[in-house]
Amino acid sequence: MATVPSVSYSITVRLEVPAGGKAVSQLTHAVENAGGVVTALDVTTAGHETLRIDVTCAAKDTEHAQAIVDSLGQVGGVVLHKVSDRTFLMHLGGKIEMQSKVPLRTRDELSMAYTPGVARVSMAIARNPEDARRLTIKRNTVAVVTDGSAVLGLGNIGPAAALPVMEGKAALFKRFAGIDAWPICLDTQDVDTIVEVVRCLAPGFGGINLEDISAPRCFEIERRLRELLDIPVFHDDQHGTAICVLAALTNALRVVGKSLPEVRITMAGAGAAGTAVLRLLMAAGARHLVVCDYLGAVHKGRDDLDDSLRWIAENTNAEGYSGDLRGAVKGADVFIGVSAPGILTGDDIATMADSAVVFALANPDPEVSPDDAREHAAVVATGRSDYPNQINNVLAFPGVFRGLLDAQSRTVTESMLLAAATALAGVVSPEELGPNYIIPSVFHPDVATTVAAAVSKSAGGRVRGLTEA
Repeated sequence: MATVPSVSYSITVRLEVPAGGKAVSQLTHAVENAGGVVTALDVTTAGHETLRIDVTCAAKDTEHAQAIVDSLGQVGGVVLHKVSDRTFLMHLGGKIEMQSKVPLRTRDELSMAYTPGVARVSMAIARNPEDARRLTIKRNTVAVVTDGSAVLGLGNIGPAAALPVMEGKAALFKRFAGIDAWPICLDTQDVDTIVEVVRCLAPGFGGINLEDISAPRCFEIERRLRELLDIPVFHDDQHGTAICVLAALTNALRVVGKSLPEVRITMAGAGAAGTAVLRLLMAAGARHLVVCDYLGAVHKGRDDLDDSLRWIAENTNAEGYSGDLRGAVKGADVFIGVSAPGILTGDDIATMADSAVVFALANPDPEVSPDDAREHAAVVATGRSDYPNQINNVLAFPGVFRGLLDAQSRTVTESMLLAAATALAGVVSPEELGPNYIIPSVFHPDVATTVAAAVSKSAGGRVRGLTEA
C-alpha cells in the first residue's frame, strides 16, 4: 500500500449535486476527510436544478479509492453515476500503435511502397542481406521479449499479463530514443523454445531486449542468443540496472569522497540484477564485495551453489564471511539492495561506516525505509519516484540501444556498458552534484543522447540525431 495518495491510483468520479447550496465545496472536504487528494473538479453539465461534476482524486490503493467514493456518496444530495480508474483508462486498447512513415494517397505511392515496386527492394536485399539494415525497419527496431516469469514486483504472471508492461517499455523506447520497439510475449518458459523462437524472429529486428525473464534461465537465454545472433542482445533487468547503479554509485562516492576500489560493498540479491551489478562494479574496479541472498552471505563453503552463485563465491567475499546480511553491512561503506522489502532497519544502517551510501532498490517497497536510512547514511537512493535519487532503468536502455543501432553493432560488450555508465554519471555536473542529486532525472534532455554517443563511440560507430532518417 502506498503511504501517500498517488496518481497510480487516480480515479474520476462522475456525480450529480444540487445546483445551489454547499454541495460542491463539500465534495472536496469529503475527499480530504477520507485521506485523498483532489486533483481536478470539472463541471460537465450545468442546469438550474443540478450540476453534473467529475471529481478527480488520488488515492493510496484500490481499497482507499473505494473509501473515497463512499465518502462522496454520503454528501447530502449527491447522486453517484460512474467511477473511472484513470490508470485502466490509459491502457484501454493498448498504449502503442503502428503508423506508416510514407504516404499512401495515390496509385503511384502504393506501387512504390508495395507491389510491384517493393519487389526491387526485396531482390536487392536477397542479393545483399546487409541492405536490410539500410532499407527496412530493422535499422531502428527492437524486440522486447518476455515470457512473463519475473514481471516487475509481480512475479510469474505469464505472457498475457506481462503485455501491458512490455507495451510500456516499447513506449519508453519511442519517447526517449526514437526507437520503434514491439512487445513479443512468449507463451512458453522453456529455454530451448525461447531461444529458437527469438532466433527465428531476429531478422526483423535490429536488437533484442530481454525483459522480465526469471533467473537463472535468463543467463542461459542471453548467452545462447548472443552466440546465435548477429544483432545485440541486452537483458535490461541485468545490464540496464547495472549501468544505472554504477553511474549513481560513481557520483555518490564523489559526494562522500571515497573511491570505488577502496570501499567495502555489501549487496543483497544474487539474481539477474544483482549478478549483473556485481560484474559491472568489478569491471569498474570494485574489489571488496560481499553478496548475500536469502540464506545469507555467498561463500565457498556453502553446499547449495549453482553455477551463478559459485562464480560469485569464487570472485567475492575474500575473507569468507558466512553470516547474515545484518552482519555483512556492519562497517560497510556501501549497501546495494536488489532483493526484497524490509530486510534491514535504520539501526542496521547505523552500523555501517561513516558517510555510508545506501541503494535500497527493491520496488515498490525498498529493503530499508528510505527515511530511516537517511538518518544514518550520507547518500540514499531508491527505485521509487517519490524520493530523491531514483535509479530507473529508463535512464539506460533507450540510450544504449540508440547507440547500438546507430553503430549497427552486432553485440553488446562490457566496455559499452562501462561507457554508458560513465556517460550517465557525467550528465550530473559538478555544480549540481550533491547527496540528493547523484543521478539525473529520466526527463533530463541530455540522458539518452549522451549515453547513445558513448555507446556508439565504444562500438566504433557514429551518432545520428534522433530525427535523422
